[in-house]
Amino acid sequence: MKYDFDKVIDRKETHAVKWDRYLLDEFFGTSDVLPLWVADMDFQCPQSVIDALKNKAEEGIYGYTWHKHPTYYEAIKGWMKRRHNWEIEDDWIVYSPGIVPAIKVIIRNFSNPGDKIIVQSPVYYPFFTAITSNGRQILNNQLKLVNDRYEIDFTDFEEKAKDPLCKLFILCSPHNPVGRVWTKEELLRMGEICLKHDVLVISDEIHNDLILPGEKHVIFSELSKEIENITIMCTAPSKTFNLAGLQMSNIIIPNEKIREQVNIAFRERNSLGIPNAFGLAALIAAYSEG
Repeated sequence: MKYDFDKVIDRKETHAVKWDRYLLDEFFGTSDVLPLWVADMDFQCPQSVIDALKNKAEEGIYGYTWHKHPTYYEAIKGWMKRRHNWEIEDDWIVYSPGIVPAIKVIIRNFSNPGDKIIVQSPVYYPFFTAITSNGRQILNNQLKLVNDRYEIDFTDFEEKAKDPLCKLFILCSPHNPVGRVWTKEELLRMGEICLKHDVLVISDEIHNDLILPGEKHVIFSELSKEIENITIMCTAPSKTFNLAGLQMSNIIIPNEKIREQVNIAFRERNSLGIPNAFGLAALIAAYSEG
């Protein structure tokens, strides 16, 4: 079905973070601004998602929800296979209400206060607060602007990675905000450096479905079995289908030992194990029919 991208929807006075005048006044001192500061689209969700939410609303009971069901797993696995030709297993998928909360939990679980974490600025600003609010230090592998294109300083990246206090690297792929879709060669080089220096990779790939023609997104975990083994991949339907308010993210972890630590941290230490009833319905519909 052809989607109508020309339909204009007024989201003001709908409690939308992007357009709420009270929030804009608080953040910017005025509500008379163009809200380009948040990755939230003004397009309606696919009709399949709208229908699924209507059906859920008509049930009339909105109790605690359990997601570990074949429909949930098949929706995510099917999307990854169709869209990215990546075959994953049920057990690899860990639910989180959001990627930023997941990153914060992972930081606390796989590093200690005072440890260091690599980021590549200019980058999504919550990465910085996720690090500093947990008492860790930022290792900034600054991207280089070369002929109007951002590139990785690999010499500096390895210098950062071999720091004895460096425990994690937060990869943004595709990169937000510079827009780079990293090549397989670039990703492989970063992965090999992380392997060499025993650095765990949090790979934020939330924008991996929003790629311009002529570009190809490479799943970081697919580079090699060795790199797969040190990667915690984060993705979600929120950017692809405009579902951010429904709080559903997929943390995909092939390494069983790492996955079990994340599961314990999510469920038992942070109570992140039960999804929103409407979010679950939307995720299944989006990935299955969107």
